Amino acid sequence: MIPSDVKATLSFSDGSPSMDLPIYKGSVGPNVIDIRKLYGQTGKFTYDPGFLSTASCNSTITYIDGDKGELLYRGYPIEQLAQNCDFMEVCYLLLKGELPNPQEKKDFDRLVSVHTMVNEQMQFFLRGFRRDAHPMAVMTGLVGALSAFYHDSTDVHNPEHRAIAAIRLIAKMPTLVAMSYKYGIGQPYIYPKNSLSYSANFMRMMFATPCEDYEPNEVLVRAMDRIFILHADHEQNASTSTVRMCGSSGTNPFAAIAAGVACLWGPAHGGANEACLNMLGDIQKQGGVEKIGEFIKQVKDKNSSVKLMGFGHRVYKNYDPRAKLMRETCHEVLGAVGLGNDPLFKLAMALEKIALEDEYFVARKLYPNVDFYSGIVQRAIGIPVPLFTAIFALARTVGWIAQLDEMIGDPEYKIGRPRQLFVGSEPRHVKPLAQRG
Repeated sequence: MIPSDVKATLSFSDGSPSMDLPIYKGSVGPNVIDIRKLYGQTGKFTYDPGFLSTASCNSTITYIDGDKGELLYRGYPIEQLAQNCDFMEVCYLLLKGELPNPQEKKDFDRLVSVHTMVNEQMQFFLRGFRRDAHPMAVMTGLVGALSAFYHDSTDVHNPEHRAIAAIRLIAKMPTLVAMSYKYGIGQPYIYPKNSLSYSANFMRMMFATPCEDYEPNEVLVRAMDRIFILHADHEQNASTSTVRMCGSSGTNPFAAIAAGVACLWGPAHGGANEACLNMLGDIQKQGGVEKIGEFIKQVKDKNSSVKLMGFGHRVYKNYDPRAKLMRETCHEVLGAVGLGNDPLFKLAMALEKIALEDEYFVARKLYPNVDFYSGIVQRAIGIPVPLFTAIFALARTVGWIAQLDEMIGDPEYKIGRPRQLFVGSEPRHVKPLAQRG
């Protein structure tokens, strides 16, 4: 952190002495006011529900400029990474800080591929779940259970343990997601094939059967790889903050990532693309494109419970850069699988056009986000809607691990302990039971 020459002065109208607060400059983005000594000197806390104005850490991994619609991984624009790199290169970048050279990429690909199998006992663990369980319920259990199988990489304070846990999690997540899918539909598990790329291997484990092998469609494999890249990390969002908070207690990496999976399940976070596709499906059932006007009226009605899913973002106040890339991918995939006239995609395009031109949405900066398109792409690939969030968790695992590793290595890191504004009862005395009226 770079200290600024300027300081913030906090003054009080009750006559309490004022205090100077240091200001730190980031390499890009807004400056931050350091309030760490506020309570010690004033006896007061800050109040910031949802941490909307609070920097919980310093980080070198991901940067978002919501006004510009800009997303950087280690300084590289997401557009350039999605167009010029595969997911393994992006994983290497997030974990190590630089893009790999050809030999480093080859070695990293090999290291990940030799860890793709999971312990055979995981199959028996899976059998404890109902077959109709939501995949995220299953994944929360499976990821947490990894710590029961890999005791040699559970010390979060050991850099070597963290490094091998990172590779194991990145390598095994596709296998676990595919296993949970196969279990749900009653098909045999397909073992990893290390000669395939990360994304092609995942799709084979998802769609191959012992009866006939699966020949990956390169357009679909690339689309899946792009989904992984676009979801790999996204600054201090709810699930990433959960992983950091969980990891700050010194728990093992597998448990911390399982906590991230559980947080991601929420419909306001990782479940948004599932909610978006369900919304499009509901409009389609009500009459499709012809009923969009009616739907938009309901969205604008303050008394209506109807919500527009897949538009707007807590951080982005401009077009989500990931949405632009996902839109292109959407066209490519629908063309490759012969769904160019897909009614849901036509509906999505009509809805996008209205939202980008209607003053109500423009004024509120409700631009399409990545969830708006990624659900349609996954549906076209053949991934069932309930599995969408598990795919998101698979992609975000590398970001969670990178953030966890950064936090543990930060000399300023402490166990997370937010404070509160207490508004409950003042101190009172317990009356004997017979005296309570």
